[in-house]
Amino acid sequence: MAVFTPVTPQQADDYLMRYPLGGLVELTPIAEGVENTNYRLVTDTGAYVLTLFEGRTEASALPFCLGLTGRLAAQGFPTPAPVADLHGQVIGRLNDRAAAIVEWTPGAWKRQPTDKDQYRAGQVLALLHLDAADYEGVRENPVGPRAWAVLAARCDTVAAGEDRRMLEQIQRLLPDLSRPWSDPAQSASALPRGPIHADYFPDNVLFAVNEHGATDVGGVIDFYFACVDVLAYDLAIALSAWGFDAEGRPMPSALRAFQKGYESVRPLSDAERQALPELGAAAAVRFTLTRLHDRLFHDPANLVTPKDPAPFFRRLSYWKAAEPA
Repeated sequence: MAVFTPVTPQQADDYLMRYPLGGLVELTPIAEGVENTNYRLVTDTGAYVLTLFEGRTEASALPFCLGLTGRLAAQGFPTPAPVADLHGQVIGRLNDRAAAIVEWTPGAWKRQPTDKDQYRAGQVLALLHLDAADYEGVRENPVGPRAWAVLAARCDTVAAGEDRRMLEQIQRLLPDLSRPWSDPAQSASALPRGPIHADYFPDNVLFAVNEHGATDVGGVIDFYFACVDVLAYDLAIALSAWGFDAEGRPMPSALRAFQKGYESVRPLSDAERQALPELGAAAAVRFTLTRLHDRLFHDPANLVTPKDPAPFFRRLSYWKAAEPA
């Protein structure tokens, strides 16, 4: 269960006094997620999500993240908007944590998305990139190449056995995998940049029945890794999340459908297409390292079970052998 900082109904009701949302009706922990504390909050005016931000989400980054979701929601992109308090602020403080309330998004994520779902999810990611293009906020990727080296060095102090073997392979790859960010020939106009989600996994894309009776993406959530970075890297992260099974084996039909959906809205440039396998390998390393770190340094007091890094490590073999598509 993703509850690191407990909130009692009385504490939630007291916090609500600063918002124009009425009194508390129901407070329910949300089990999904591994980074922050989340509660479903039902008040006299409707349903919302109360989030308390834990260690990996820096409070200084929240204006960028919540500003981006607010901007996207105002433009009609399917994402829940943050709720401002009576003083116009969207960031508060509860139980010694930065906190925010956002609109509740109905729907559920697809545990076994069809190729049609993959195609639509790809389209929506491309729409996100286009709709966010003129957002003026700035945030460096908090889990970019510099962070990989730090995570690897910390893991190196305790890793053993299979974890040690994974880590040693990753450490040998790190200098090359940072090339799309450090090589001038692969930056600027060659690899377009802009606001990215950076965590576009299936559990952050909720499907719901729309007004026409069809199932569609009803909401993209959890923008707390959002930053300004290479757009094709966001696509590579998403392909790595949607296009492989639970053991890290590629699903070619899913990979094709997702990328086809993306490019139906925002076609890749030749430079982006050439860089995609390398960016996919970088995405595999990024999530292997964070999951390895979280497992090696897991606090048993936390109620979240760390995810196995091995399936993401297995994605490396696919991306290293992949040809630009």
